[in-house]
Amino acid sequence: MSRTESTTGATTEGTGASAPLPGWVAATVTFLSSGAVLVMEIVGLRLIAPYVGVTLQTSTAVIGFALAAIALGAWTGGAVADRVDPRRLIAPLMVAGGALVIAVLPLVRFAGSVVSGADAGAVLLLAAVAVVVPAALLSAVPPMVVKLQLSNLDETGAVVGRLSGIGTLGAIAATFVTGFLLIAVLPSSVILVGTGVVTVAAGLALGVLLRRGAAGAQGRVPVGLVLLAVVGALLAAVAPTPCEEETAYHCARVVADPERESGRVLMLDTLRHSYVDLDDPTHLEFDYVRAIAAVTDASFPAGEPVSALHIGGGGLTLPRYLAEVRPGTVSRVVEVDPGVVAIDREQLGLETSDALRVDVADGRVGLAEEPAGERDLVVGDAFGGLSVPWQLTTVEALELVDRSLTAGGVYAVNLIDHPPLDFVRAELATLREVFDHVALLARVPVLTGEDGGNVIAVASQRPLDTEGIAAALLDHDLAWRVAEGADLDAFVGDAPVLTDDHAPVDQLLTPYGRP
Repeated sequence: MSRTESTTGATTEGTGASAPLPGWVAATVTFLSSGAVLVMEIVGLRLIAPYVGVTLQTSTAVIGFALAAIALGAWTGGAVADRVDPRRLIAPLMVAGGALVIAVLPLVRFAGSVVSGADAGAVLLLAAVAVVVPAALLSAVPPMVVKLQLSNLDETGAVVGRLSGIGTLGAIAATFVTGFLLIAVLPSSVILVGTGVVTVAAGLALGVLLRRGAAGAQGRVPVGLVLLAVVGALLAAVAPTPCEEETAYHCARVVADPERESGRVLMLDTLRHSYVDLDDPTHLEFDYVRAIAAVTDASFPAGEPVSALHIGGGGLTLPRYLAEVRPGTVSRVVEVDPGVVAIDREQLGLETSDALRVDVADGRVGLAEEPAGERDLVVGDAFGGLSVPWQLTTVEALELVDRSLTAGGVYAVNLIDHPPLDFVRAELATLREVFDHVALLARVPVLTGEDGGNVIAVASQRPLDTEGIAAALLDHDLAWRVAEGADLDAFVGDAPVLTDDHAPVDQLLTPYGRP
């Protein structure tokens, strides 16, 4: 026997002389199994967001567990393929993985109804439930396909490279299609169930193909795996969900106020984001909204119109208020979530006009598009969960705010933090890098570092009428105080300044108070 014959026969002997799959079948199976894992990773974050919020920690947990599952599946799948004929396992693995993709939906929803909150334990648990097992099973498929196709060691590099590339293309295609298309038009539940059904169907088809070949019973799919997929789909239909509607970014619903017939609360994920009185736009339920209204009362002559830019829309409570108490006011609202705008129109009575314009865009992009020196007032009220998106907190972002303001313009931004209030301190330090005059509006326990919640930072290049703001706070039934000068110096301390190069907002933020 020649050296070449000995080398090329080594792989087939090690696997029981299993014939390779047809090239198109191997490519399809690798593409689909790799793509399904990335769909799970993207949708998994949205699946757990209603229970634990959207923070850097939740994104990190989902991505980390997905990568761990991919590593575990690939390592284990490759090791098993060296000991067991892959033709016996590939189809059952695809069916099992697809069935568990479907089952993840009810599992997360049932678990989320019991375990919720932004603490690390809840985040890690739900993230693990959302991705680990099905992603690991599906990630075991590509190395098994590679093993089957390696009938000649002289072509090892070409086979491994080709199938690795196809798997990567599947992951890329799934990422772009899911992120740009599917999430925009379908609920997360439909995307997950659909992905699972397609994967199960592909596994069943592969099993039929293998049984028709020389492998006999190889590739047979246990009936129990098919039943698992069916049961998972049924449970998905009855699992509890906090969503009335899934938007591009949130699990959203509108809740009626039982104490006020015309009152409505816009809920985004776990949080009360806006309160709208359908009959009385001057009714301001939330304290922080009344605090911003107090800033406008003290900063501009009563009843006179202003030109306002609102970064973050929610229920558009403040733009409606300004339009009512300051006739002729022109407001532009920049809201990143088109689904929230649709809810505003359909359930919260939003009517846009030349005086109230709503643009669907990221807040930073909206700021960059603003003409210079035209806004009397800029209001920051954009949140991802409890965190202001980092790109809106930096010196560079605040310079865009300053550029959009008139010489006497005012910036008022809603912030949330709890002791030790590191994020609020850092944002105030950043505001002072850009604006000559900065003040903080908050309850006394917040100013003393004993409590947290919503605060309002106010900034301008002209002196702020802090006495007028304090009086207006009282007029709006708020027992808030105004911190400026030496008091604000002591509060801010040596807090860091946030820049586009370094803005660790999620790490600085304490989202919930101490128990």
